[in-house]
Amino acid sequence: MPPVMSSSGTPPHGAGSSDHGAVKYGPALALLASLFFMWGFITVINNTLLPHLRSVFELNYTQTTLIESVWFIAYFVASIPSAKLIEKIGYQKSLVIGLLVMAAGALGMMLAASIPSYGVTLVMLFVIASGITLLQVAANPYVAVVGKPETASSRLNLVQAMNSAGTMLAPMFGAYLILGRSKGGTSAADTVLTQAERMADAQSVILPYGLVAVVLVVLAVVIARFPLPAMGAATMRLSREERAKHSLWQHRNLVLGIPAIFIYLIAEIGVANLFVNFVSQPEIANLTAEQAGHYLTFLWGGMMVGRFAGSALMQKVDAGLVLAGFSIGAFVVMLVTVFTTGPVAMWSLILVGLFHSIMFPTIFTLGIKGLGPLTEEGSGLLIMAIAGGALVVVQGWMADAYGLQTSFLLTAACELYILFYALWGSRPTHAVAEQQP
Repeated sequence: MPPVMSSSGTPPHGAGSSDHGAVKYGPALALLASLFFMWGFITVINNTLLPHLRSVFELNYTQTTLIESVWFIAYFVASIPSAKLIEKIGYQKSLVIGLLVMAAGALGMMLAASIPSYGVTLVMLFVIASGITLLQVAANPYVAVVGKPETASSRLNLVQAMNSAGTMLAPMFGAYLILGRSKGGTSAADTVLTQAERMADAQSVILPYGLVAVVLVVLAVVIARFPLPAMGAATMRLSREERAKHSLWQHRNLVLGIPAIFIYLIAEIGVANLFVNFVSQPEIANLTAEQAGHYLTFLWGGMMVGRFAGSALMQKVDAGLVLAGFSIGAFVVMLVTVFTTGPVAMWSLILVGLFHSIMFPTIFTLGIKGLGPLTEEGSGLLIMAIAGGALVVVQGWMADAYGLQTSFLLTAACELYILFYALWGSRPTHAVAEQQP
């Protein structure tokens, strides 16, 4: 796994809770925050891309959600190769490669729109997601271990708020440049397009992904020239020796945290990907896809606000208790979404973004708590669990079989597992004592 810490479970090269460590790593964390922003931005473009592709290729809900499933399968496939790449060529070069892989995928999306081709679109989204995986494998555990262990959840929530800033802006970008420039995006729900209109709509993807590719290349150049702290080879050798003495599977918080991440991603991605289709329905808000895309901004904006608030709250309140409270709130608003109609159903679905906000970073830091020399492996397994987003296709199947609104009962069920993890599953067993650098 990426060499982000020493065998004692603390950051290498003097990073820690000291003022010296904070000063040294501050600029690096600020730069990493820009990566969190970009991968959040690119991931959430999919939320406006999916209803667009559904119109262009005349897809059912199962085929539509399969697009996102391919995206998250990349996390499962690319996590271990990403970790090995980081170990072989180093942290900084891997970040640059990850950004360039994403840029290549964005350029490929322009090709897919020019053809247009559903198959090429799937492949290029997989390429983009593989680049994001490389960034995630390194960045999340790095942020978690730089600083005091007791404030790890607060710190990762704070940096993840930049991720949420990206997710908040992406729907406006996608609604304007994709949905707003297409016939399908500006027409009423269930409008049937002609072949010529669908082919013209496909071209609207070219400009936004061209802009994304340019930004990614510029960011890769900046990171390549930035003096990021090196991760020493001696640290890796010592970690391997220490890891042989321990077992990951003795740590309940990790063993139950892996399915918690997996299940949470089903909930988050299902809500985000089906939001536009849901609020466009006549009995909910009766909006065009473009109008619904603007409301998606409130969903992701709630996640940003929640992460800032959660970061502050966890400075004083146990992270597990905060996670439990947010999971109860998410469960309640999902039931309201399923069993009501009109604006109430729409705004309750928007509100779930606020309650989902802290879940990923908090589960992640609770999952690696007390792992000591096993933190690297544990982090990699938790990142692989992001592949749970691929099972959003199950909700797509439920939407086709039982109705879109009913399918959100799956989301409500996911919130109950998060509650179980927060109250019991996240309690560490066989924890390795934290040592100061």
